[in-house]
Amino acid sequence: MVSGVDSVVLDRIAPNYHLWASWFQMSRAAPPKKISNSEKRTREHLLPNEVEAMVKAAHHVGRHGLRDSTLILLAYRHGLRVSELVALRWEQIDFAGGTIYINRLKHGISSTHPLRGRELRAVRQLQREYPNSPYLFVSERGTAMAAATVRGIIERAGIEAGLSLSVHPHMLRHACGFYLASRGHDTRAIQAYLGHKNIQHTVRYTELSPKRFQDFWND
Repeated sequence: MVSGVDSVVLDRIAPNYHLWASWFQMSRAAPPKKISNSEKRTREHLLPNEVEAMVKAAHHVGRHGLRDSTLILLAYRHGLRVSELVALRWEQIDFAGGTIYINRLKHGISSTHPLRGRELRAVRQLQREYPNSPYLFVSERGTAMAAATVRGIIERAGIEAGLSLSVHPHMLRHACGFYLASRGHDTRAIQAYLGHKNIQHTVRYTELSPKRFQDFWND
């Protein structure tokens, strides 16, 4: 007996010691490095035609096409985070005034946004289809939708729309900021619309906008 281990067992292990040592080192190795967003995709915002393709795709997939397409439309038009999207309640909608109160999370600044005709029609129909919940977007069981479900809906819509990018929900918020900046809207107004406390978070969209380079060439 050597240090409490049978010498016969040691004799059997010794010839394969390097294999055991290698396995032990591998078992203690750090997990593989997470792939960064820049390695997954070349940009973090969606273009308007890509969002429109996702809305249409979501409307024609599954049993909850209206819910899923409206979810994507509102997330885009109002620059909503997933947490803000799943927390939307009917009391935030003013049908008579055509507005929606956006309760910003993550220390953002809340505000009231106008609802356009397309959005109002979709939201009215959504309320008729899901009348028994205080939340706009509900699960199969009638409860508030989970964030993971939203991610799945948006990812699936991107695939069904045939987009080459792998889509995640925050790309809709970025798409909103990029679109507003490309239309030439004031940076301070975009800041208020997206609920940014720090304007530096808004400036990224004006930096991406091609509008500032529009007169560089006069072909």
